[in-house]
Amino acid sequence: MKNELSRALTHRHVQMIAIGGAIGTGLFLGSGSAIQKAGPALILAYLIAGIFCFFMMRAIGELILSDKSKNSFIEFVKVYMGRGWEFIIGWTYWLCWASLAMADLTASGIYLRYWFPNLPQWLTALIIILVLLIFNLLSVGLFGELESWFSSIKVLAILALIGTGIILLLTQANVGGNEVSIMNLFNHGGFFPKGTIGFMAAFPMVIFAFTGIEMVGLASGETANPEKDIPQAINTLPFRIGLFYIGSMFVLMCIYPWNEIVTTSSPFVQVFNGIGIKFAAGIINFVVLTAALSACNSAIFSTSRTLFVLSHSGHAPKSFGQTNNRSIPVKSLLFSSSSLFLIVILNYVLPKSIFDIISGVATVSFVFVWIALVWCHYQYRKNSPNNNEKIFPMPLYPVSNVITIIFFVLVLVLLTFNTNTLMSLIFSIVWFGILGAIYFFKARK
Repeated sequence: MKNELSRALTHRHVQMIAIGGAIGTGLFLGSGSAIQKAGPALILAYLIAGIFCFFMMRAIGELILSDKSKNSFIEFVKVYMGRGWEFIIGWTYWLCWASLAMADLTASGIYLRYWFPNLPQWLTALIIILVLLIFNLLSVGLFGELESWFSSIKVLAILALIGTGIILLLTQANVGGNEVSIMNLFNHGGFFPKGTIGFMAAFPMVIFAFTGIEMVGLASGETANPEKDIPQAINTLPFRIGLFYIGSMFVLMCIYPWNEIVTTSSPFVQVFNGIGIKFAAGIINFVVLTAALSACNSAIFSTSRTLFVLSHSGHAPKSFGQTNNRSIPVKSLLFSSSSLFLIVILNYVLPKSIFDIISGVATVSFVFVWIALVWCHYQYRKNSPNNNEKIFPMPLYPVSNVITIIFFVLVLVLLTFNTNTLMSLIFSIVWFGILGAIYFFKARK
């Protein structure tokens, strides 16, 4: 058995993984409730959150390229925050993706029932886990290929919406009794119809939509040319956010007045139905299913690589750090996939409110991980005097580090104003306490 990862992810794989990480079910499904919270001001919320997520990604990029011998950004936590925090952040990142996988596996079963109404939920989850596990076991290149195809489908759906919206705007068309116009952003209570409170309330959903963008950093240890691919993937993030999030929301709310968009179905479905494409529900259902499968695929990859790194640091069983002759951490993959079966069972047994809470746990956990990584970058630059020799330096350091951390802390504060997200925050704090206790007794032993 070996203990090294391969570098089989090509330039195209890295770019498509980056794109896929920026487009998830938070956009296709969650944007409806976010629109109802903030109205057209949601566009500004995506812009602000996108700026700070870009700073966070630049911090991760500089860290990764500062020492390419490390397999992922988790190893930098040990260097700049200590072994205890590496244990806590590493297992929290594992929880991030396990929670997202739980949500998306359950959702996938619901989506498939659109075509197969009698298909049992548990059987859907079982099939999806096994298929994705097989792809991940065969080679990391196949993971990259699968993620590339998933990303392509999501991109085409958004480009179709934006292209359709531009045509309707230029022709001043009428959709569902409403004139397609930029003035729809201002004619129904103004650009901030819900005021500052509504605007701020949308940020947790906005952040949830961005969860997963940091996966490029986790894949750096299996990237053929990290010096070229990682900076390019990160530097194109503003373009992706501008096109996929700001562009799609702008067009969507120009076509439909924001106050007529309901939360019971995807806003994308409503738009395509409104312009007379009657099979829109089937199309968007396929796209959303693809987004869910993409998240599950990424979860299996991310959780297994996280365990691989934790194993090499002594925070997980040694067998999780071994790879086969194709440089794949098989035991880590099998353990992470097996945990998803338990998650699916819990989703099947427990009420929907628990499902929502655990989804919130993923958001809270991601934000904590992001704060830790930005702090690690701050410590790296602080302890490294030769700033002129930095590869891919983070812009506006150290101001960008400080304001990014403050922004993410404020997002955590906003979570306390909602019952479900408050419970998610409390669960995450308890999770940190349990991990801290485990590490303390482990260290004493």
